[in-house]
Amino acid sequence: MNLISKYNIPVPRYTSYPTVPFWDNQLTSEAWLKNVKQTFRSSNSKEGINIYIHLPYCESLCTYCACNTRITINHAVEKPYIEALLKEWEMYLSTFDEVPVIKEIHLGGGTPTFFSAENLAVLLNGILSTCKVSKPHFFSFEGHPSNTTVEHLTTLYQLGFDRVSFGIQDFDNKVQSAINRHQTIEEVKQVVESARKIGYTSVNFDLVYGLPFQSKKSMENTLKKVVELKPERIAFYSYAHVPWIKPGQRKFTELDLPIENEKRVLYELGLQYFSEAGYHEVGMDHFALTEDELLQSSRKGLLHRNFMGYTAGKTSLMIGLGVSAIGDSWTAFAQNCKVVEEYIKLVHEDKLPFQRGHQLSAQDVFLRKHILNIMCKDQTDFSANEFGQCLYSKIKERLSELITDGLVVIENNHLRVTETGKAFLRNICLCFDERYHEREVKEKKFSQAI
Repeated sequence: MNLISKYNIPVPRYTSYPTVPFWDNQLTSEAWLKNVKQTFRSSNSKEGINIYIHLPYCESLCTYCACNTRITINHAVEKPYIEALLKEWEMYLSTFDEVPVIKEIHLGGGTPTFFSAENLAVLLNGILSTCKVSKPHFFSFEGHPSNTTVEHLTTLYQLGFDRVSFGIQDFDNKVQSAINRHQTIEEVKQVVESARKIGYTSVNFDLVYGLPFQSKKSMENTLKKVVELKPERIAFYSYAHVPWIKPGQRKFTELDLPIENEKRVLYELGLQYFSEAGYHEVGMDHFALTEDELLQSSRKGLLHRNFMGYTAGKTSLMIGLGVSAIGDSWTAFAQNCKVVEEYIKLVHEDKLPFQRGHQLSAQDVFLRKHILNIMCKDQTDFSANEFGQCLYSKIKERLSELITDGLVVIENNHLRVTETGKAFLRNICLCFDERYHEREVKEKKFSQAI
């Protein structure tokens, strides 16, 4: 059996530990705010805080997407939703005992550029007027190439944003039709040129391999166009086929998808093109040019990973605003409710729109540290003294087959991911995922590793 077939199992993506399906959900909204307050006190002046704002609206459904979205062409929804976001932010402000220092803001979705530039300015000015902004700071947003206007780019740049991520996915017409995601190379080229002319210093492209009807030829055509446009960063994701969670993915079937070795060929093709174009691998799924801060951060050992993916530095406190948004206080996680109407109703009742959460145990905290080390640094040090002999022995046993297969090397309690192993980071982290192994997973929860 080859490594692809052997390790292509459902595995968490490890944007957190514990991963969301294994939260104990014993945390209350009151306990969450207490965690937030404690972390804020210890980290605000040193690190600053991170704000993620979820903007769920899209005018059409991209059938590959597993995000929490609301499909509508009614733009009257913008202002009520922004009012609710600002009211939720006020709830957090009331728990802080000093002015927050904002290091990072990320607008995600959905499609943030569904919102008009004017309304985005109302939202962001409403937040920024209550804060100090860190130097340096990292403000970014996700934009659809077909509806991101010069006005969007200019307004957000004037508010401190100089990073933008465009969801490209694939340029092939047949693939775009299957996933209902349409943009032309001309549209992408124009919006990228506009962003750079305005002053954006980092443009990211999201690409996905493993989509329906992708082939080596179609992927090669997409990759050629991507490297010609030379974005500073590329996120190259494996398609997560989870139709039991996202019914929109049932527009196509597993028979339409490249699988295992076919899918791996697409990934290897991406690696080849990125390497030849001067990109370097950063963590898992991410690639950056030499001068990009994400790569520089990785080389300095400062790379961090959170629910949004990789960032250039750690912030211990991330506040999630909006429907389904997730917050992280380092000692606890919390997620907002997932239905827009419920979210707005709760906020206007002066209730935190809290749906579920998790208080990290001492074991969670140190396992999280090692999983982050593997995801961000390709190495970690672990010993029986830290873990306790029982847990240490279990992890060593789980790793034994990966050692035999050449994915990791362990010497004197130092684990190092090999070049071969970098394609299997999720499988390596699974060996440290005690909550996964404590609970027998009978139903589908995760996408395939490969």
